[in-house]
Amino acid sequence: MKPKTPEVVRAEFYRKGISFTEWASQHGFKYTNVIAVMNGRSKCRRGQSHEIAIALGLKRAEAEAA
Repeated sequence: MKPKTPEVVRAEFYRKGISFTEWASQHGFKYTNVIAVMNGRSKCRRGQSHEIAIALGLKRAEAEAA
């Protein structure tokens, strides 16, 4: 599956009526980290930012990448 762009993720959240605050809380992430990933301030190479990018569909999981 092809990774999504931040614009596509924003559109999906808007269409579903979900806020990033709500999504972050439901998935156990900090809101500020989610916003950093969405705004491109985080490179998402490791740690929580990497996990957030995978959960949002911005990156493929390692098993899917192979």
